Amino acid sequence: MEMDLNALAVFALVAEERSFRGAADRVGVTRSAVSQTIRKLEERLGIALIQRTTRSVSLTEAGERLLADLSPALSEVRAAVEATRDLRAGARGRLRLAVSSIAERFLSGPFLAGFVAANPEVELDITVTDEEFDIVAAGYDAGVRLGEVIEQDMIAVSIGGDERQLAVCAPSYRERCGMPAHPRELAAHRCIGWRPGPKLPPYRWEFAEGGKEFSVNVAPEITTSDMALMIKLAVAGAGITFGMEESFRPAIARGELEPLLEEFCPYFAGFHLYYPSRRAMAPKLRALVDYLRRFAWEGNATARAESAKI
Repeated sequence: MEMDLNALAVFALVAEERSFRGAADRVGVTRSAVSQTIRKLEERLGIALIQRTTRSVSLTEAGERLLADLSPALSEVRAAVEATRDLRAGARGRLRLAVSSIAERFLSGPFLAGFVAANPEVELDITVTDEEFDIVAAGYDAGVRLGEVIEQDMIAVSIGGDERQLAVCAPSYRERCGMPAHPRELAAHRCIGWRPGPKLPPYRWEFAEGGKEFSVNVAPEITTSDMALMIKLAVAGAGITFGMEESFRPAIARGELEPLLEEFCPYFAGFHLYYPSRRAMAPKLRALVDYLRRFAWEGNATARAESAKI
């Protein structure tokens, strides 16, 4: 059965806008023309894709499934068109990124400021979120997550090497309450937990011993979704907290926090920039990938030089 690709594109716009009028405005046609296109598509497929009322537009189960299958292909088509259009001008346009809030190195001022300075025609649009979702379906160009949770059909570029999670506390807390000798002793301590979002479960405290991973069920006396607040509370001596070593590094360097239980905290794949496998990558995304690789190499070279001095 020959399919009208234009009709599929119009359907995707209606689904994105949740409005026939909004889709018509983006295409530059009348609302009735969009409605007729959708009606013919439904007739050809033999099933309803969109539920219409006088006040709202929503997708049927078949419509949701079709949209999920269409989104990656449409994203590739748009990227190919954009890459062709931008060949003469180089990297330009809005670059949408979904970044984990604990990707400290990527979210640092120097990295992002340096990229914008090197690519003045690229507009960065960054959503800091710890929710896991399909970045392609949501309209993002790329995302930043820990390597272990990135889908295998994505291309991933390392940001800064391996990471590890640490338990930390302030010297004042250690002097007052002592330090646990084993992660299981954390249950008897005052703990500060981190929750990625209001509807998400608290971050798990995971350790390893003898090559085997295990988690510890702590009962935090304080739980927050704000990583900065969690660190401030730990520095103030409110209890032991747990998270990415990179998040704690500045406070550790200042002597405000001390690492605990390091022998139970193994390294694992750190943060990666990831994006769909596409034959035609938009110049703006290519510019970010190239800059990231150069930034990571320079950072590793500096680290090697510092190690050589020691």
